Amino acid sequence: MTISGKLITISATLLVVMAFSLPIGASTKMTDQTKQHTAYLSGGCFWGMEELVREIPGVHQTEVGYTGGNTPNARYEQVRTGKTGHAESLKVVFDPQRLSYRHLLFEFFRMHNPTTRNQQGNDIGTQYRSAIFYTNDEQKRVAAEVIKAVDASGEWKGRIVTELVPFKEFFRAEEYHQKYLVKNPGGYTCHYMRRFDLGETK
Repeated sequence: MTISGKLITISATLLVVMAFSLPIGASTKMTDQTKQHTAYLSGGCFWGMEELVREIPGVHQTEVGYTGGNTPNARYEQVRTGKTGHAESLKVVFDPQRLSYRHLLFEFFRMHNPTTRNQQGNDIGTQYRSAIFYTNDEQKRVAAEVIKAVDASGEWKGRIVTELVPFKEFFRAEEYHQKYLVKNPGGYTCHYMRRFDLGETK
């Protein structure tokens, strides 16, 4: 056997050993994790947004928190003043095989009013602004296309003021904010899903 042949045999043996050394289910778990994508969205009070987004098929996990600001370790008592620059935001982990980023954004534009600057319902302040925080160039491209389509649809009577900005850091909100409307049925929300034709395309 040649040296190259021996090396191939050794490499193949190592791969087999490594495969059998993995815990049962580890391979599946790793595959599942690689499928997951993440989006960061802001559109008013995060309680109502989380409740609606959780119901979208293909969404794996949601967390509410704060992003888009200039101070470290953002907490609710700071953010609520509007002085930190953060927006109440939603982290959405989803399966792109079942839910495209594009469709998620169209649903986002159906559940909140993107024409009111720094306001959503009775909530007023920069922390309630409409914003999409993109994590890569592809998300930026898709988001720009969706904003253009929503604007052109004319369903919203007013110019779309949603900010499209690069994602920097997400601070998870306090536990009592997580899935707030599950814990407090009938609690405050100003979000609902409209039956708008926003010119959605695949």
